[in-house]
Amino acid sequence: MDLKALYQEILNEHNINPNHKGVMENPTFTLQGVNPSCGDNIYLQLSLDENGVITEGSFNGSGCAISQASVDLMLDSVIGKTKEEALRLAGLFMDMIQGKTTDEQIAELDEAAALKNISFMPARVKCAVLGWHTMQEMLTKNATDGHGSASHCESDSCK
Repeated sequence: MDLKALYQEILNEHNINPNHKGVMENPTFTLQGVNPSCGDNIYLQLSLDENGVITEGSFNGSGCAISQASVDLMLDSVIGKTKEEALRLAGLFMDMIQGKTTDEQIAELDEAAALKNISFMPARVKCAVLGWHTMQEMLTKNATDGHGSASHCESDSCK
């Protein structure tokens, strides 16, 4: 199986059988992420312990296969990590999408590296980064209200 086929299989699996789709009880953070260009709409929830370690994560909402698989892959990557490490991985993911990473850095993203070539499909980049941008906003602003809307892709950071 070539790498492209493997990546497609990973994305399909995380879209069809997501590990983290659902609603958590008593999350530390909840934030809505909206992609206004295509209608992807997620609610991301994270629980952090007293040491700032992400102990649990989930998402719900609707969107295309790429947005759903990407947020599920992201949660696989950040659960068990500190808030700072999760933000570092989000930065690596954004750099990967923009072609600014080495193979060693991409390897740190584990299965999320399956989205490496999404930059060749510009209309889909915003879908792939929605969950990651939502998490960045959540963790940098300590956003705890899940009833607002966060339009993350109005700047050049999603291109």
